[in-house]
Amino acid sequence: MYATYLRRELSGRKKQTIIVAAGLAIAIALVIIVNSLAAGVRDAQAQALESVYGVGTDLTVTGAQAEPGDGQGGPRFEFDEEGGETSDDGTTSLSQSRLMTDMMRGTLDAATVQTVAGVSGVSGVSGALSLTNTTFDGELPEAPVDGGSGTAEGQGAPPAGGGGFGGGSFDVDSFTVLGISSSDTAVGPLSAVELSDGRLLTAADDGTDVAVVDATYATTNALTVGGTIDVGGTAMEIVGIVSSSSSDADTAANVYIPLDVAQTLAGVDDVVSTIYVQAESADAIGTVQAAIQDALPDATVSSQSDLAATVSGSLASASSLITSLGTWLSIIVLGVAVALAVLFTISGVSRRTREFGTLKAIGWSNGRVVGQVAGESVVQGLIGGIAGLVIGLAGVVAINLISPTISTAATIDAQGGPGGMGEGMPGGGFGAATQASADVVLSAPVSITIVLAAVGLAVAGGLVAGAFGGWRAARLSPAEALRSVG
Repeated sequence: MYATYLRRELSGRKKQTIIVAAGLAIAIALVIIVNSLAAGVRDAQAQALESVYGVGTDLTVTGAQAEPGDGQGGPRFEFDEEGGETSDDGTTSLSQSRLMTDMMRGTLDAATVQTVAGVSGVSGVSGALSLTNTTFDGELPEAPVDGGSGTAEGQGAPPAGGGGFGGGSFDVDSFTVLGISSSDTAVGPLSAVELSDGRLLTAADDGTDVAVVDATYATTNALTVGGTIDVGGTAMEIVGIVSSSSSDADTAANVYIPLDVAQTLAGVDDVVSTIYVQAESADAIGTVQAAIQDALPDATVSSQSDLAATVSGSLASASSLITSLGTWLSIIVLGVAVALAVLFTISGVSRRTREFGTLKAIGWSNGRVVGQVAGESVVQGLIGGIAGLVIGLAGVVAINLISPTISTAATIDAQGGPGGMGEGMPGGGFGAATQASADVVLSAPVSITIVLAAVGLAVAGGLVAGAFGGWRAARLSPAEALRSVG
């Protein structure tokens, strides 16, 4: 009987049912679309971060930023009298390679790696030395003995600021080099690579002139396993070629060599530039970061969330828009829809004063009257929820079909990550010196949690409307109700 009466009342008040259900449907659809877009932006941000981070590391520890003017001013090349080869026509061929650390950031003593490893909550740690190999290569023509603006042999160099003879052809080429602890591959740059050919570095390679090369760099420069590559003026045997394990990220550097060899070739002490840290659990990252910072107050300890704060471009704009405007718009529309449902329910109860008075007069209790009104409101909420679910899912499908592309940009430290400077930068690190950008396809995934929450909101809206309407109906006195319409 309850279901029959409920169906009759709803069918007899189609306009009210349609208006209440439509209001809730629009609100629920908006909630679904906004939450799906928010999830899509989070996925896009994770993809963007992977393209500039790329190593399976929770934290990185780097040296303090150098004060302006403390750097070396760039690589300097010095050639003595025997620094080149002179051909028969008097042209001198000059070539020299320099392997240097980042002049804008200090290094850390290698003992710091053990200090970090001893921090509670750290499950893995690895140190690396980020370097840049710069090669100066060119030809210098023979200086004229007389005439022109040249200088005769034995008369010294031409005055500074010009006036010397011209000519010559010079090239400066650079690539990134990462000195790594050969036995630590679970944490750090080598945890995010796949072996394309040859082998990776091992503990037996310490102290030997061997190298692993990035696949893209190897292809560009026609390098193969068994060949050699000049690093800091030393011919390194190529024992392996690696590529990124992710299609959205590059490897951390162009060339990987043993850490002790990198230190020797760069002419530095027993130091590292970056320490990669893996926490025991995701929940422990914040605590571990704080503990490391306390133990190393002069170092910079960064996490992926710190890098996320540097992400800019349309991705950040989209995230801000959805988080602020979209969320508040959903709340406002949902509030308006519930208020609309309450007003229509109370209005309907007022118009049904005689009906409820009659029902009470023939023996209906207040609870039964309230249950009748609440049941009608809940059904209206369910209808609105189902309609909103259909509209929301249609909107999500449309977004996924359109697949809008948004640009991302992140500013990364030239040495804060494993890539150092140059091409290898995408793939690791934190900081603020190098720009890494990518285009990300935005999708709108839907989870069962969002679907259930949307339907739950619709039912809750119906319950709220029913509660107000039932309270209004319960206050009616049979005699007063009948008298008011008599």
